[in-house]
Amino acid sequence: MITIDNIKLEESWQYALSDEFQQPYFSKIIQFLHQEEQAGNKIFPSPSLIFNAFNSTPFKKVKVVILGQDPYHNIGQACGLSFSVPDGFPAPPSLKNIFKELNTDIGMNIPTTGNLQKWANQGILLLNAGLTVRAHQANSHKNIGWHKFTDAAIVKLSDQRKGIVFLLWGGFAKKKSSLIDHTKHHVLMTGHPSPLSANRGYWFGNKHFSKTNELLAKQNLTPIDWHL
Repeated sequence: MITIDNIKLEESWQYALSDEFQQPYFSKIIQFLHQEEQAGNKIFPSPSLIFNAFNSTPFKKVKVVILGQDPYHNIGQACGLSFSVPDGFPAPPSLKNIFKELNTDIGMNIPTTGNLQKWANQGILLLNAGLTVRAHQANSHKNIGWHKFTDAAIVKLSDQRKGIVFLLWGGFAKKKSSLIDHTKHHVLMTGHPSPLSANRGYWFGNKHFSKTNELLAKQNLTPIDWHL
């Protein structure tokens, strides 16, 4: 299990979030995870992937943020990137609807993989508000302090960077809008891609993917290649 001393974080994120690791709340997160382990509870993702979003997308290279709520809680699915699953796992329902919108928005063929690592490598921070979860219990770690940590990451991006496109999908993500300086960044909001929301007309047709690339192009930044 992780300890404060053995956390391996990409250098620019380590610098940006160094103050957070010294806060009492972060020590309580580590303590809680140790207690879970001692109680025999499985935690997802594996320790090496808890900070995968940060390690995959350095602070200075973030162009887009896609905010999720919670890691997948079934065996093998969680990989530390919001909405993403490893190769070999079928796309969960929300990810299927993301792919459907990509198909209608930019004409992208529905991928055969749900692994979004390619997006992360291009500057998309695939950040879950909570970084761990107990096996088979959704949102079981929502109150242990992770939200304070990931809120701090959003604030650091807002304060120290400029022109990032934040994609906030669903009521939970939309609440994070208050953490972002809208005069410096672009904030696109719509319904959640989950079937419950999408089937009520709150997701499809948002065109967030083409809009994101238009906003990046206006800043002379390389658009995202959404194809997987």
